[in-house]
Amino acid sequence: MKAVCEGIDLSDAVLKVVKACASKTTVPVLECIKISAENDNLTLTATDNEISICKTIKADVFEEGEVCVPGKYFADFIKKLEGVQITLSTDGKKMDIIYADSQTDMQVLSADEFPRMDTNINESSFKLKTSDLKKFINSTSFCCATDDSRPILKGCQFVITGEDICVTSLDGFRLATVKGKVLSSTGDLEIVCPARTLNEIEKMIPESEGETEIFVQRGMILVASDNTVLTSRLYSGDFIKKENIIPKDFITVVTVNKDLLKASIERAAILVRNDKNSLIIFDINGEKIDVSSNSEIGSVQEPVKANIQGKDIRIAMNSKFIIDAVNALSEEEIVLSFNNQIQPFTCENANDKDNLYLILPVRTASN
Repeated sequence: MKAVCEGIDLSDAVLKVVKACASKTTVPVLECIKISAENDNLTLTATDNEISICKTIKADVFEEGEVCVPGKYFADFIKKLEGVQITLSTDGKKMDIIYADSQTDMQVLSADEFPRMDTNINESSFKLKTSDLKKFINSTSFCCATDDSRPILKGCQFVITGEDICVTSLDGFRLATVKGKVLSSTGDLEIVCPARTLNEIEKMIPESEGETEIFVQRGMILVASDNTVLTSRLYSGDFIKKENIIPKDFITVVTVNKDLLKASIERAAILVRNDKNSLIIFDINGEKIDVSSNSEIGSVQEPVKANIQGKDIRIAMNSKFIIDAVNALSEEEIVLSFNNQIQPFTCENANDKDNLYLILPVRTASN
């Protein structure tokens, strides 16, 4: 194989696909990026057998072929060569990287050992505004579980019914659900996509008012954008029904300025950020929320003016969870709805009810 390409193009492609390289594996080829030279194109592919990313760039190909290079090392090296033209050539045992008046070589593996990337995924599909897809991902993926005890909770559930779409995630302590519209779909659909995959899709698709189509088949998902193709496995199994978790009625409903509450929470969180639960307390009474925290470092207590309907309540929570929820809301005023000190409460915009966040309180000696 021998090909010449621009360093900026190669660096951009490498940094996109390297995210799919395996980091802890007993299969060395999964730590590699496969480089294929054919028809005046260089195609770079990486996979860890759950997610695969493929990117094609223009190149002058003098000798067609393919080879696998160490992913992380190759990526770190090539991103230092964005301003020069690069020649890649290999004899099957090592790759020569020629740039300016310099030359470097790296050990390679045979491309025959690299897993095949299946891009024949088109049985079902749905199309959304690109901006809406970014919003769905950013508004829900942070609530996915990160441990392997319940793998399906490491993903977001997409439910498409007619023109309606609902995206839901939860980790056992909090839940996020966002509603919206699709531009088109081949039919009703329900999938659970890994949060890691969604976050890579969000980075891959452009910042534009365009459209993005997502294809689904045989427990796999495919998204293509700007000569980049991402495929990923989907999670299988029964996802928790949010209707059984979100309360229908509430005893206490609080309307409050988002920025004032957020600033107070963030200050209270500073003193407990090293504690296990980063515990803060809302004491809701009269016409205010008293936001407080207490640790060995010190204590904070701040009143935040609010419109309160219903009973007074004192409730403890993880400060990170409430900050994440408040940050994900967009309106000037938000609504917090409670029942008691131990049942989950909700957080949503005052008017646009498409986004809803549910948080489980923390039990303390006082409640």
